[in-house]
Amino acid sequence: MKRFLLPFLVPVLLLATLAVAHAGVTAESFSVSPFVGGYSFLGREHLETRPVGGVRGGYNFTRHVGAEAVFDFTRTEGRYSDIDYNIYDYHFDMLYHFMPDGPLVPYLAAGYGGQTRYSAYEGSVTHGVFNYGGGVKFFLTEKMALRGDVRHLIQKHNEHSYHDLQYTVGLDFLFGGVKPAAAAQAQPTPPPQAQSEPPAPAPAEVPPAVIPTEPKRGHFTYCVTLHGEFDIDRALIRPEYHEEIARVGDFMKKYPDTTAVIEGHTDNVGDADYNQKLSQRRAEAVVNYLVDNYGIDRSRLTAKGYGLSRPVADNATDAGRQKNRRVEAVIDCAFDASKVEPPERICMGLVLDFDSGSAQIRPQNRSEIAKVADFMKRYPTTTALIEGHTDIEGSPETNMKLSQERAQAVVAYLVQEFGIEQNRLAAKGYGATRRVAYNATPEGRAKNRRINAVIDCVIQK
Repeated sequence: MKRFLLPFLVPVLLLATLAVAHAGVTAESFSVSPFVGGYSFLGREHLETRPVGGVRGGYNFTRHVGAEAVFDFTRTEGRYSDIDYNIYDYHFDMLYHFMPDGPLVPYLAAGYGGQTRYSAYEGSVTHGVFNYGGGVKFFLTEKMALRGDVRHLIQKHNEHSYHDLQYTVGLDFLFGGVKPAAAAQAQPTPPPQAQSEPPAPAPAEVPPAVIPTEPKRGHFTYCVTLHGEFDIDRALIRPEYHEEIARVGDFMKKYPDTTAVIEGHTDNVGDADYNQKLSQRRAEAVVNYLVDNYGIDRSRLTAKGYGLSRPVADNATDAGRQKNRRVEAVIDCAFDASKVEPPERICMGLVLDFDSGSAQIRPQNRSEIAKVADFMKRYPTTTALIEGHTDIEGSPETNMKLSQERAQAVVAYLVQEFGIEQNRLAAKGYGATRRVAYNATPEGRAKNRRINAVIDCVIQK
């Protein structure tokens, strides 16, 4: 048996040491899997162990559950005779994948089919065969995985049970499937009560991961909360919810250059892993609805489930849990925000350049700050949080202080130059704690030196 496995295991081990895994099993994906290996006939059959080759065609219903149709061929001979046998196996199997996120995905399999043996002595003989076993898939790329598989095959004829052992290696090639949610950029912090805050404590040297859906410089994010309930443990969109989604679909059709992140959120009922998966399915359901019913190109949409990690209300009450069970559309825009109907929240990424180590507003920055002022004048019940951010150059304490001073300078400019009421504005410096790019390059550091205006749009109509 070892002499047949060795030629197949060596290249597998070599590739595994070189490979970088990128993905795991995806739901609703198809697979084609050629394989080779060894086939041993155990016990009373008295046939020689020989190489086997074949192909599997499969479909993954979910990330855990899949099905395969299998065909393979072995040519062997009797141990005590010169009779040659051609053996054909064909069966249908069900698979269950453990840890489908990859890169190493073990699985169990079982199925039933037939085996046809042909020899010049006996002619063609067919019997039913049950098989069970398991294996592992090692993902080399998002669409290709190395696969090792071992099966015990059991057949019964002439009132006897016969046992065979098959052990193979091969490649899985995957096609289609539900696209994983893409990494979004960053989500702004909701504005606090309208008052300036003192600098926060110095951050750790390694900044934490940013919150998704923050706007690019010169863009803004148009944030819409879609008010509608899903049935328990379901991601099916109710008909009465369609009008809510129409707000997003109509907006994106009107402005075809926009892109959106559809965010799913849950309350805290159930465990965190379950809620994260449920929120992801609900976000994907909204994405699919926008694609199917409004013709929005899928490349413009990203689904992201946050589960119970981002509550907006207290989960201790029914009303609070209701508010937390929500879907939000965060739309990235590159036009004049004052010309559109205001959403619940808007975040503008301002293009402001400061002198090194300075919080002085340059004259050429007036038109950029005017975008915030014009919007707040048009909607006088809005409030805004001005966020200051820096790159990693300098000490954490210096960056925190500088970002706070720059945010306060923008607040003062809005008050003094545009007449925005002080009590509608707040300033918050984050230093280098919320990067949106790597600080290893000048371009990345430039992206991290930014000012955001997060406007809470409580509109009185």
